[in-house]
Amino acid sequence: MNLPADAQKIKNIVLSVKAEEDRLRDKFSFLNKQDSIGLFMLAFSFLGMISSAFLYYYAFIPAWICIIITAFFASISHELEHDLIHKLYFRNNAFMHNFMMTIVWLMRPSTINPWYRRKIHLLHHKTSGTEQDLEERLVGNGIANIFVRFMVMFDGLIGLLLQRKLLNKEVKVFKFFTVFNAGFPLTIFYYIFGYGFLIFHSIDLFMPSEYVYPDFLLTFVGLSNLIMVILVAPNFLRSGCLNLVTSYLHYYKGVDSVLQQTQVFKGLFIWPLNLFTFNFAGTHAIHHFVVQQPFYLRQILASKAHQVMRENGVRFNDFSTLTQANRYRTL
Repeated sequence: MNLPADAQKIKNIVLSVKAEEDRLRDKFSFLNKQDSIGLFMLAFSFLGMISSAFLYYYAFIPAWICIIITAFFASISHELEHDLIHKLYFRNNAFMHNFMMTIVWLMRPSTINPWYRRKIHLLHHKTSGTEQDLEERLVGNGIANIFVRFMVMFDGLIGLLLQRKLLNKEVKVFKFFTVFNAGFPLTIFYYIFGYGFLIFHSIDLFMPSEYVYPDFLLTFVGLSNLIMVILVAPNFLRSGCLNLVTSYLHYYKGVDSVLQQTQVFKGLFIWPLNLFTFNFAGTHAIHHFVVQQPFYLRQILASKAHQVMRENGVRFNDFSTLTQANRYRTL
């Protein structure tokens, strides 16, 4: 591997992306009001989720439309959380910064809290492509067994239990109860209502029609039916799409530089997933080169970034990660 050559390629990408960002900021001065834009995007997505829930509750829209709309707005909150982790909004205003962190967590109760995620995400940038990258390994990166991998990607709790021994052995910073408790209390309620919904309706299929359930259980079922549609199912859809994409676009082992940490997925085939991940597959690789850049700017300059990234060796649509457990291999 020609590391000096890689360093020059990385520099080419970084300078080009930053130059395009500077051009956009000069042309559109409102882009410099970063705190205001972040707060507006948070209010827009949060109110979008609440509006969708009310429309469903009052029977203006069916459950499947509510789930799709809510999953879309929740995907915006994930991008906002990612920016907040890098302190791109209200860096010097602790109250507003933590207020935004709290809201984005409420919108995605299936996740660990953003304050703990900040620790493992910053570690991700230092250790991406290695076995020490706890953040990506928690969502399936590097797992060869496809059954285990899909369980990890689509159910964080089961995934944590399945990987507990391996992560404890291989990842220095991993502590099971630290990760488990990082979701308290929101993930507890998320899984209580999610699994409660599935268990009750699975058992109810085999119960005689004349059986009368106790009032407390009917109250819980009514609440779980509502929460399943307005929060649990949308976040299951959103996080499943996100974990599927991020798990396969990050490389695992064989990585020598930032140039080899990620790839770009582009094309019509990826848009069903991008719809619920805010084009994560097409833009996340840019973030690995220019970290301090808000997500909406990555979207705007993605086409120009892709051009210079392709010219300098970043891979596009490398589907070998699906069959080679993400290992970076020389083509």
